[in-house]
Amino acid sequence: MKNNENKEFLNSILSNSLGSKNYSSDISFNHFEDYKKELLEKHKNQSLYDIEGSIKNENDYGFNLKITSSEKIDFHIMECNFKENLSKNLKLIPGVGPSKEEKLKEKGFNDLKDLSSHKTYSNSAEKLLNIIENNSFFEIFKLLKENKYSKECKDNLIKSLSLVESENFKFMDIETLGLLNCPIILIGVAEIKKDNIITSQYFLEDKSQEKSVISSYLSHIDEDSIHVTFNGASFDIPFIKNRASYYNLDCNLNHAHFDLVHPARSLWKNKLPNCKLTTIEKEIFNMKRENDVPGSEIPDYYETYLNKNNIGPVIPIIEHHRQDIVSLASFLMKIYYETLNNLG
Repeated sequence: MKNNENKEFLNSILSNSLGSKNYSSDISFNHFEDYKKELLEKHKNQSLYDIEGSIKNENDYGFNLKITSSEKIDFHIMECNFKENLSKNLKLIPGVGPSKEEKLKEKGFNDLKDLSSHKTYSNSAEKLLNIIENNSFFEIFKLLKENKYSKECKDNLIKSLSLVESENFKFMDIETLGLLNCPIILIGVAEIKKDNIITSQYFLEDKSQEKSVISSYLSHIDEDSIHVTFNGASFDIPFIKNRASYYNLDCNLNHAHFDLVHPARSLWKNKLPNCKLTTIEKEIFNMKRENDVPGSEIPDYYETYLNKNNIGPVIPIIEHHRQDIVSLASFLMKIYYETLNNLG
């Protein structure tokens, strides 16, 4: 496959990933070559440590570059009638489907409290009521994710965000040198701290640092963490797991995960020509990125950084990656409130 054809192929696959924003087939590949040369000239004789917020980060597996930034954010997920709605969803009980639920409600079993007196379903109803009353988010999340009667459970899944402490959201994204069995060059995580969103990006200064980069990201994750990504359930998280396995690195990422690509499609598939992230950003958020580097160009830009010993080609990748993970917080709020509005 010729080089340009290969880049077109990669771009088509990566079109849902955060690192592929605003690439248009109308832009020639010469444009990205010219932009790369411009970056090389602009940043010659500069160091990665000239980037604001950058430090040399050390852990048990070596060193990497850590870039930290902070900005104000008005992040809030208001209370909703989540518990009440959830208690009326009898389909959460094993063995109860839509038709069975309708029959039970015709007999006066309108919610789980009513069902706790049912001779067949009382134990299951009481168990579920305890989970709801105790705000057991992860158990509720699992129930809603596994329930096959999807529409009501998908709506309640979004509503369950009201149970989450803001600091437990981990807005994350990765940049890689390809689609499979290749290094992660950048992992970023954004976290809410009071009225600020703090981003931590871990960059692969050279390819020997990948294990250290992965470990640095994992240091942000604990049992209460909830991943928020765009297409991360299909790409980012499995990719991290695969690379961690390659290094025999202990990696538990089986946490609750809000992949925003799915509710975005549910909300906007009939309003937009497609639900690619670039389209959603433009049409829903009125965002337009300038001088962005698509995912298909990242491997070449990174290799040029290594070969030329010049940070220029990775500067826009790092900056746009930071913007990506910060924008996920606004994206999450937009989806939450639009879902509530649609439900009335």
